[in-house]
Amino acid sequence: MAADAFIQFRVTPEVKTLLRAIAEREQISESALVRQLVETMLRVQVKAGMPALAEVEKDSRDARVYVRLEESVRVQLMKRALERGMPSATYLAALAKSHLVGGAPLPKEELLALKRSIAELKAIGRHLNQIARALNQDGRAAGPGRPEVQAMLKVASGLRDHFKALLAANERSWRTDAEKAR
Repeated sequence: MAADAFIQFRVTPEVKTLLRAIAEREQISESALVRQLVETMLRVQVKAGMPALAEVEKDSRDARVYVRLEESVRVQLMKRALERGMPSATYLAALAKSHLVGGAPLPKEELLALKRSIAELKAIGRHLNQIARALNQDGRAAGPGRPEVQAMLKVASGLRDHFKALLAANERSWRTDAEKAR
């Protein structure tokens, strides 16, 4: 088996000195010593129930899929991915997952924006509950007037409509051109 893969890492000067001393005592290079340590650890793990190398390699090979695309399709893929602010491979993986599992995925940025907005709505709800509680405890407490309540309702309705539009636009954006034409 060709040894052409590299593992690199940093250690403290003390660890490096100890490693050098052990390697000299064993009359091997530091690299050979580290390789022996890694191989010993892997053999112990296999005995402890870790899958054999052939199984691990098969799993990692199956995790990556390569496809050939016609130039026009590749250009369209890159355009759509750019519109989404995603790398083309990530967009393609999300598209495949959407098709196979169902549902239109939300890119991370859009999902984070929705979560932040939902957190803001929760804060508004908490404040409204505090106001309602204060009004219920003492009928004389100064609370928001009709204009303030109407403004809060307008904000909540606007956010609701915005979320609906965002989700609808997200779903439309994952459709193919043929589906959009229908």
